[in-house]
Amino acid sequence: MNRCQPDMFVAALIGTVFAATFLPCRGASAQVFGLLGSLSIGALFFLQGARLSRTAMIAGLTHWRLHLAIAGTTFLMFPVIGSTLIALFPRAMSQTLWLGVLFVCALPSTVQSSIALTSIARGNVAGAICAATASNLAGLVLVPILFGIMAHLHGGVLHMTGVSKILVGLLLPFITGHLMQPWIGSWTKRNRAVLAITDRGSILLVVYTAFSAAVVQGIWNQLAPVTFVTVCLIDAVLLITAVLVTRTVSRTLGFDHADEVAAVFCGSQKSLVSGIPMASVLFAGPTMGLVVLPIMIYHPMQLLVCAWLARRYTSATNAGLALSKAPIPGGSPDRARGSSDVEPIFR
Repeated sequence: MNRCQPDMFVAALIGTVFAATFLPCRGASAQVFGLLGSLSIGALFFLQGARLSRTAMIAGLTHWRLHLAIAGTTFLMFPVIGSTLIALFPRAMSQTLWLGVLFVCALPSTVQSSIALTSIARGNVAGAICAATASNLAGLVLVPILFGIMAHLHGGVLHMTGVSKILVGLLLPFITGHLMQPWIGSWTKRNRAVLAITDRGSILLVVYTAFSAAVVQGIWNQLAPVTFVTVCLIDAVLLITAVLVTRTVSRTLGFDHADEVAAVFCGSQKSLVSGIPMASVLFAGPTMGLVVLPIMIYHPMQLLVCAWLARRYTSATNAGLALSKAPIPGGSPDRARGSSDVEPIFR
């Protein structure tokens, strides 16, 4: 963990929830905050499109098995696990919270954290960049479709209008920003730190507006401590299952250490930065406050667990390198060099 800086965004999210709890916006101010949130989310996706390098979009595309494994985990395995959990324990939580869990399962992978963790663990960074980017682009269309199908299968209503809302509200600004990259791309790179604050500010604004509406409607009366613990446990099951399955699939397909690392971290991560804007489009009013709760819990959980796992991968790699350089009594130098395989993390 000493290789990873504290995630101040998580602390800001917690602070925003507290602010909405004790100082919620109401009436006209809620409408103003809602409008500002919609505009800021459009600006966020516009700037994301402007920052996206076309080189990053096509990097590593030839490694189709890695990208297929990550996409299968993100958009197939997670929905299967989520649907199985709700089928087995339908009364463990309210229908709204279960919808939030299904929403987590439909979300794309993260970009920043999955790439950073892959780099720390000495994985395939180019493959992680390509997979995470492709996941977020595909998620703009796949998320409302997958979520709608899962919700319909479990008694909800399938609203395909969510696809059109996301296409207009999120994908259109993204494409516009990317088309303007030749003119503003260098500016966004020079001001990356400032824009990162702006991006996170947009998310915090939407979270504050959503939780304000939920607080006014009595969210904390609906969310008992045992329910909160249940959400945490279900998120933990999702995360641990994703890590174990991607690790097993990677080794079954014969991936080397670098590709396994990229598959594990890209396949198990879920994007809060993409999830909150999508939720603001798909859900309205106080419902959004409960729906986004599972992803807000999953986000810090995945950072903590995967940071620990990245350190384990790094330690295993260092141990393997040290072993490969150590002289073997009675053996030849060639034999020593041949023992450079990385020691598996789990037996």
